[in-house]
Amino acid sequence: MRTNDLRVAIVFVWFEQDFQMVLKDKGFWILQLTGWLLFAYLVYAQAIPAFDYDLGIAMGTQEPAGTITDVGVAFFWGYAFADVVSYIPLLALGLIGHALHKTWGRVALAGALGITIYWPITALAAVVFAQDAPGWNLPIPLEYWIVLSGLVVWGCWGLWRLCLEFNAKH
Repeated sequence: MRTNDLRVAIVFVWFEQDFQMVLKDKGFWILQLTGWLLFAYLVYAQAIPAFDYDLGIAMGTQEPAGTITDVGVAFFWGYAFADVVSYIPLLALGLIGHALHKTWGRVALAGALGITIYWPITALAAVVFAQDAPGWNLPIPLEYWIVLSGLVVWGCWGLWRLCLEFNAKH
């Protein structure tokens, strides 16, 4: 057997073992799948309205000024813009790097998960605290509580999952 053939065989065996380990790691795949679903949702619900808020209203992903006031629109539009310039790219970068088992990927994904925990709490708190504001006519539907709380729980779980992966490697 030639040296090059031996190197190829060693790399193949190493890759195959690593690949088999990843296939068996359900948490890895749950984090990846749900992360990419969140990414797709953010592109639909936040990226499109960041460029055309009226289209977001028509799509049902944003609220009109008649319901949340002009200040509410500015607040929601600000979230959409911030998602486009920071959160969505960071989430994509983190998911890609995490899939490649790169440290920078885990760091980027941890940052995105931190944002995932922070923004639903902030958004829900703003909606709750605005209930008595003049011109604010947005009730707090059960869906807000379920979806936003679910995102917080998922973000916390994802950070915990990344810690487990980090501890397993070190």
